[in-house]
Amino acid sequence: MKQIVVIGAGQMGNGIAHVFAQSGFSTALVDIRQESLDKAMATISKNLDRQVSKGSITEATKTETLQRLSTSTDMAASCATADLVVEAATENIDLKLKIFADLDRMAPAHCILASNTSSISITRIAAATQRPEKVIGMHFMNPVPVMKLVEVIRGYSTSNDVTSTILQLSLNLGKSPVEVNDLPGFVANKILMPMINEAIYTLYEGTAGVEEIDTVMKLGMAHPMGPLRLADFIGLDTCLSILRVLHDGFGNPKYAPCPLLVNMVTAKKLGDKTGEGFYNYADPKNPVVAAFFQKK
Repeated sequence: MKQIVVIGAGQMGNGIAHVFAQSGFSTALVDIRQESLDKAMATISKNLDRQVSKGSITEATKTETLQRLSTSTDMAASCATADLVVEAATENIDLKLKIFADLDRMAPAHCILASNTSSISITRIAAATQRPEKVIGMHFMNPVPVMKLVEVIRGYSTSNDVTSTILQLSLNLGKSPVEVNDLPGFVANKILMPMINEAIYTLYEGTAGVEEIDTVMKLGMAHPMGPLRLADFIGLDTCLSILRVLHDGFGNPKYAPCPLLVNMVTAKKLGDKTGEGFYNYADPKNPVVAAFFQKK
């Protein structure tokens, strides 16, 4: 593994690129918009500065990490010499299928194609390619530079060699990989999203308010972040997409998204990324309950 390409410069993509580059890999970050790439590089630089200030890396490591990073809006050119491509685009099945069909044409025959999908079937994604044995899930947790877990998901045709390679690669990144089966939501989101959905139902049904629900889960269950605050952090659109994958995949009504979540996504109140969800982030360091949910 010498040349890594990360597709998508959003929150997950820039974190994945950061980790690969910091671990010594030449890494290209690709997006269709130059402004997204510029924003991603600013975020990576800021996060590296934070690591320097905490003493977890040196200034020299920061410089070397940035030197290993490049950006491009030309996916074909970037993938032409890739050993591994990690797709980190929006959680949308049609988009991912198109990207993987394109990657299959653009990347060399030996290249492994990985998806950072948080819920969509790796087998279905692999079917868009002529190399299903080289397609695998590599689901990082957010924020990527901090969180240790990587869910490694084998599709129906993923080879043993590819699985072993990605498990070892994850260890080389300083992560803790866990191999899981290719079922909707895998492990993390099959458990997490119903909890978040139930917290939203608890709010929707009037059992308690936003802060009260989050406080109960933080103090009563020792969660570092309440489920409604966590939903904002993940992105309410992402939460809704995952719940729909679970609902469609299992056909079980327990995964049906709460109507309040559907309405908030429709209204584009998506959490941190839009400045408002269950909380208002006008002051990002001191979010307050959004006006819609404040007690009258």
